[in-house]
Amino acid sequence: MNKLAALTVAAAFAAAAAPTFAAPETYTIDGNHTFPSFSYSHLGYSIQVSRFDKTSGKITLDRAAKTGSVDVVIDMKSVDTGSTLFNSHIQGEELLDTEKYPTATFKSTGIKFDGDKPSEVEGNLTIKGITRPVTLTLTSFFCMPHPMLKKDACGANATAQIKRSEFNAGKHAPYVGDDVTLTIAVEAYKS
Repeated sequence: MNKLAALTVAAAFAAAAAPTFAAPETYTIDGNHTFPSFSYSHLGYSIQVSRFDKTSGKITLDRAAKTGSVDVVIDMKSVDTGSTLFNSHIQGEELLDTEKYPTATFKSTGIKFDGDKPSEVEGNLTIKGITRPVTLTLTSFFCMPHPMLKKDACGANATAQIKRSEFNAGKHAPYVGDDVTLTIAVEAYKS
């Protein structure tokens, strides 16, 4: 075998043996299967749970490089407390003030991985024009080809703790709990 042929064969084997690096993949949030919810103590009697019905955004993941980004927009006027009266009350100026601030956003600043799966998403949550750092802890994460849509999809559940008074939404605290648990079920399809 001549020297050029030997180098060509060696280069081919080296290329085959080299790890392949996946490019970042972008996913569009499925608004029909993504629901941020929030829970809080109501006068100590019970833990009340409400959700937002309209969410949009993008998620980018590069699992090989262990990087990514999350950019979410929540329609605050889509709040669903289970009560039409309370929906309008919670949208009022002293709580969410949805006339002035119709959306809330979460923009990631970093993603931590446990192996090849994201485990935490650090970012900035903006409610009523006030931005605070928040860490979302992922309690589940799963990707596979969607059996009906025939495209790649990922889903996750995440949780975080915030104080509503830090977002100028502290009416009736401490009687109505200031501590709020955010829980987000998200599904997204590869763009």
